[in-house]
Amino acid sequence: MSEYTFNYMDKSYTLGEANLTALVNDVERPVNGFDEKEVIKLLNNYPEVEFEKAYYEEPCEECKAGVKEKAKYFNFMEFHFYIFTKDETYVVSDISEEYDNTSFNRLLRVGKVDDSYIVSVIVCEDCGSYSIEIEQCPV
Repeated sequence: MSEYTFNYMDKSYTLGEANLTALVNDVERPVNGFDEKEVIKLLNNYPEVEFEKAYYEEPCEECKAGVKEKAKYFNFMEFHFYIFTKDETYVVSDISEEYDNTSFNRLLRVGKVDDSYIVSVIVCEDCGSYSIEIEQCPV
């Protein structure tokens, strides 16, 4: 599997197979044909990826940073994008090159897609482990 590297607050992070802790696909309507390899490919091909600071009530499962200090919130970084499916199979994302000059509504009208999902890439600010969550969005 390839990797994706980015810098945040003067620290370099690499997302790859070794530090992926979870891929959580939508429970009720899971997406077929979309996995961590596709996420890494999309991130590498999209020049405008910007991770933002996020705070969670639960610590990182890998390093437990902040637990010893009894922190109330735990530091992570997030990046979100949308993917579109047809019959629960991945078609395109809003950060794909093929998505330029179109929209979900246009693709829906011509029958190329019928559903949308938000993909969250969540990275621990301390150890760099990450998870990917895919959740259906109401259409």
